[in-house]
Amino acid sequence: MASIKHPVFEAHILEGLCRTIGDTADGLTGTEIGQILLNSNIPDIDPQNTKWRRLYSAFAEWQNQHQCSNHILRFAQDALQPVRYIGKEEIFHNRRLEVNKRLSFIGTELTEEGKFRLVAKATTIADAEQRASRLKHKLENRNVHTAIFEYCKAELLFENYFHSVFEATKSVADRLRKLTGLYADGNALVETAFSTTNPLIKINNLLTDTDRSEHIGLCNLIKGVFGLIRNPTAHQPKIKFEITEEEALDILNTISYIHKRLDKAL
Repeated sequence: MASIKHPVFEAHILEGLCRTIGDTADGLTGTEIGQILLNSNIPDIDPQNTKWRRLYSAFAEWQNQHQCSNHILRFAQDALQPVRYIGKEEIFHNRRLEVNKRLSFIGTELTEEGKFRLVAKATTIADAEQRASRLKHKLENRNVHTAIFEYCKAELLFENYFHSVFEATKSVADRLRKLTGLYADGNALVETAFSTTNPLIKINNLLTDTDRSEHIGLCNLIKGVFGLIRNPTAHQPKIKFEITEEEALDILNTISYIHKRLDKAL
């Protein structure tokens, strides 16, 4: 990165970067900030100020003088070296993703290995948020089916767990209709599609008791997801149907499994 003169950050983007790195509860300590500024050859011109303002003063002064962001990037890279976060993996991922939202506006991203890579520049806040979504990152690590991202794009963007799982369950119903040509919905759709006498979808050859049990099992799993998630979320206000991040990940992983089994339908 040092051989390239990287563009400056706009003031509001630079402020967001400083607030993330110098967050009162979850950011670097004052001592760490001082040491990394020194390592990055950025003068610490306002050491008595609050952490994020101290960083902003130092970054803005350096950027105005040199008309590039190179040493600021050096600071970010040093601050997010993985070795600093042994035993604090969650903090590392959250901080890196928040920093990457800001870096995306100059076409740069910091990888999990603590290395920079060039990316297409973000032009909107939504674009930056989508790239760095924590929930999306965790789902990608679980190798979930692409249908999850296709149906939950806006919801995942803002990490809306309630609507993410609701949209994902609708993706299963839509998939069944596309595979069968049916116009039904809910249990009627699933039971017709997975009928054991005249199945429109088969995940095996239905030749043995084991085949039949597996076929019925997937049918019941889909109905279970509809009963557990789709019907309650469709009829209850969001405030009365709370879903945590961990619950959302588990549910979306289950729906991903359903899609992967449907990929192999005969």
